Amino acid sequence: MSPADINILGSDPVFLDLMDQVSQLAPLDRPILVIGERGTGKELIAARLHFLSRRWGQNFVKLNCAALPESLIDSELFGVEPGAFTGAVRRRAGRFEQADKGSLFLDEIATLSQAAQEKLLRIIEYGQFERLGGNDSLTVDVRIIGATNVDLPSLADQDRFRADLLDRLAFDVLTVPPLRARRDDIPLLVDHFARAMAHELGWASFAGFSPQAMEQLCNWQWPGNVRELKNVVERAVYRWARPDDAVEVVDFDPFASPYRPLTKDNADKESAPFAKKEEKQTIIRPADGPLSPSLPYDFRAHMENYERDLLERAYEICKFNQRETAKMLGLSYDQFRHAAKKYGLL
Repeated sequence: MSPADINILGSDPVFLDLMDQVSQLAPLDRPILVIGERGTGKELIAARLHFLSRRWGQNFVKLNCAALPESLIDSELFGVEPGAFTGAVRRRAGRFEQADKGSLFLDEIATLSQAAQEKLLRIIEYGQFERLGGNDSLTVDVRIIGATNVDLPSLADQDRFRADLLDRLAFDVLTVPPLRARRDDIPLLVDHFARAMAHELGWASFAGFSPQAMEQLCNWQWPGNVRELKNVVERAVYRWARPDDAVEVVDFDPFASPYRPLTKDNADKESAPFAKKEEKQTIIRPADGPLSPSLPYDFRAHMENYERDLLERAYEICKFNQRETAKMLGLSYDQFRHAAKKYGLL
């Protein structure tokens, strides 16, 4: 990763506060923990810490601790001597050696085994370790940046993460806010991801998202955060946009399909209407108005107003998810879209 790859966008005050913290911490040669939900950009924050530090000209080495079985963690972190195990025919440097004088980003650090945690603790304290199968102590100068999406103090209380290691890693902690806490940044990010996708498709221009579509994007809860937003925006552009037409449709769930394979959970949901137990139902009430308007009156206009109001309220209750709204109203997806377009909701 190079400085050009660090594309962190935002102007929300919550986001700017985080950037100020990063700028203050970057020059300090101390271990740092980056905490945040999935998809919030923890790796980008770690890279920014590295490239704003005095180590910026050295290696920024990454390791996803959760992606490796426990049997390989030691060899990946500390390296291997010839003959350490079957197939080890030559010396191989581990991530610590690769990151010497630079920074080592340990993603999903909470998944490290107790044995690996103990060795990591020794490196932080003394800067020394041995390669797997070796006896010589090696000395390195590495800044460690750990990241996780779990509550490490709770794991330490449960003896699932070493408390002394946590103390040494947490010189300071950067908590990355979820996207729903920085909603002012959503239009900026949407525009950035959409234009990048339009460029990838070879378009010379892009009309953007309609006000209704942008409102849906801003009101979504984003459990997958910026990564989910990027997927949703790019999917909307290639599926629904044209170079001169704004995006009108946003699909939040790429798995939504009437042909989706049934699992036990899905089967339970499908059979829910036939369950004997009483289920809570959402009651959609039309807007307040006279129950018996004075006669004569325009029956067609009255019913169209009633239908539009019912559609709007159901759409809002379902957080602007078209398929969920159609299901709530007992309509097919196409029927709902036809009605919604008729009243200018899409």
